[in-house]
Amino acid sequence: MNWNDIASTSVTIFLIMDPFGNAPVFNALLSGLDSRRRAIVVARELLIALIILFGFLIAGNAFLDFLGLKQPSLNISGGILLFIISLHMIFPSSKVTEDNRNVEDTFIVPLAVPLIAGPSTIAVLLLLSSTRPEQLFEWSIALFLAWLGTTILLMTSSFLLKMIGSRGSRALERLMGMILVFLAIQMLLDGIQDFLMSL
Repeated sequence: MNWNDIASTSVTIFLIMDPFGNAPVFNALLSGLDSRRRAIVVARELLIALIILFGFLIAGNAFLDFLGLKQPSLNISGGILLFIISLHMIFPSSKVTEDNRNVEDTFIVPLAVPLIAGPSTIAVLLLLSSTRPEQLFEWSIALFLAWLGTTILLMTSSFLLKMIGSRGSRALERLMGMILVFLAIQMLLDGIQDFLMSL
C-alpha cells in the first residue's frame, strides 16, 4: 500500500470538494433549522455524496468503456473542468440566491450534488480508476479520508465561520483554488502528452 499516493490523492480530492467554500452555502441553506436537525441534514447529504462518489470510483472503467472514452480525453476534459472550478474558487460569485429555500429543496441537490459530489470530483475519480485500477483500494481510502475531513469541517462549519469569519473563509477558498490551478494545468498537460503519443 502506497501511503504517499493515498495522502496526495486525499489532499487533492479534499481541495476539490472545497469544504471552506461550501461551508457558507451549507449554513445559508440550513439557517432555518435548529442545530440537531441541521446536523442530521448535513450528515444525510454527505453520506449520499459519499455513496455517489464511491459508485463512480468503483464503476469508473465500466462507465468509460460504455461511453467509449479514451484516457487522453478524460485527462484533458478533467483538466479543463478543474481549471474552471478553481477559477471560480479564486474569483467567487454568489453561490446562494436570495430567495428563501425550503428544507426539502436541499435533498441531494444542491448539497450532496454538485457541492460535494461535483463534476470535477467525479472526473478525478474516473481518471484514477481508469489509469491505475490496480490501486482501487488506495483510491478508496483516499476518497474516504478526503470525505471525512470535509465532513468534520462542514459539521462544525457554524463554529468555524464564527472563528475565522467570512474573510478568512474566502481567503482559504482562494488558496485552495490556487493549488487546484496547478493540478488542473498538470492534468491538462498530461492529457495532451498522452494524445500526442497516441498519434
